[in-house]
Amino acid sequence: MSYEERLQHVSVLGAAGKMGSGILLLTAVEMADISLKPENKGKAFVLNAIDVSDEALAGLIKYLKAQVLKLAEKKVVGLRKVYADRADLIDNDEIINQYIFDVISLVRTTTRLESAYDSTMIFEAIKEDPDVKISLFSKISTNNPHQPWFFTNTSSIPITKLDQGAGLKGRIIGFHFYNPPAIQKLVEIIKADGTLPEVEAFALQYAKNLRKVVVPSHDKAGFIGNGHFMRDILYAATEVEKLGKEFSFVEAAYALNKISQDYLVRPMGIFQLVDYVGVDVCSFIMSVMNPYLPMEDLHVPLLDKLLANGVKGGQFSDGSQKDGILKYEKGRPVAIYDPSAKAYKAISEFQAKVDEKLGTMPTPPAWKSVIGNKSKDEILRTYFSQLKLATSPGAELSKAYANRSCEIGLGLISSGVAMNENDVNTVLLTGFFHAYGPINNYLK
Repeated sequence: MSYEERLQHVSVLGAAGKMGSGILLLTAVEMADISLKPENKGKAFVLNAIDVSDEALAGLIKYLKAQVLKLAEKKVVGLRKVYADRADLIDNDEIINQYIFDVISLVRTTTRLESAYDSTMIFEAIKEDPDVKISLFSKISTNNPHQPWFFTNTSSIPITKLDQGAGLKGRIIGFHFYNPPAIQKLVEIIKADGTLPEVEAFALQYAKNLRKVVVPSHDKAGFIGNGHFMRDILYAATEVEKLGKEFSFVEAAYALNKISQDYLVRPMGIFQLVDYVGVDVCSFIMSVMNPYLPMEDLHVPLLDKLLANGVKGGQFSDGSQKDGILKYEKGRPVAIYDPSAKAYKAISEFQAKVDEKLGTMPTPPAWKSVIGNKSKDEILRTYFSQLKLATSPGAELSKAYANRSCEIGLGLISSGVAMNENDVNTVLLTGFFHAYGPINNYLK
């Protein structure tokens, strides 16, 4: 079966979710572009958008139309060539509207898993629960006569576990998009022990067609991205606890969030990033990874306390940030949750006090001013050389944090997760938008 034939009948599980909707969009556009080739006219292309909620699926179509409109406007010159034989399509608006129609017409929204029984490709973006994934994969594989291939978006579960649990005999690969899939350039590709060579070849071709940056990861729980991120959370939470002698919880959390964002030149502080992903999601990912890490205890009691008080973070359907460890107003953190008081405390009440205790610090470059700057390396080297010489409490905390990030990165290589330093750095640079890779430590 050729690449194009494999994409004639596809299903996306969890299609109305944050990740699934982006995967569906990318796949719909790729399928539409294939279907519009002269040699494929008359061939049927079907994309099943499968989710548990009819309401969410209704909103999905609205999302798809809006996103395809943006894509069509960017490539209208190319679309003129695609529709060159259509005398009825004259101006750009007509061509754009036709393309939107052609993409959306491929999509069949449904809550019935049985729709996947005719597909040759299954993309999966459901909750990070191995038992649920295995159950669905097994059910589809048993009832589908086409021996479908499974592309799972899991960010933490070993692919071999899913393969063996569902009895797929190598018809599966980890294809981990980063959020949001339509914008993020990074994809981690993870082979199971028995992933078929043709499945891997298709995955690489699909990623290339989507213009993604591919980083391979060995099949170890958490892979590269969460392998670093979850340990980063653990380190930050541990440091908050250590600071408890001189800071209250909210003060310590503010300090670590500020250090990890401002002084390490990252787009978000560590606790803001936890909120973005979801406190509950991070906690669950750790619980999935932990059984595979006999020499570590990847568990953060702080997350347990937050969840016990109903603090989950995450995002609303429109992409705006929900309150989590931090409380947000117009997307900006304004308060921090105190588990003991079970209430948020305004940052303005203690910010000056904590900043004073952190002491004199070199002025860090703003993350936005560094990203994409041709002089980025020089700017960062200058800043970190100043930080290296600084001796204030904040500087020492910042240096220790950066060095721990580097240790985590190197540990991913020594433990057989990542293949080399460049892969670790690429994941953090591309997938997390860091200004520099963790192993490219300017403090060394």
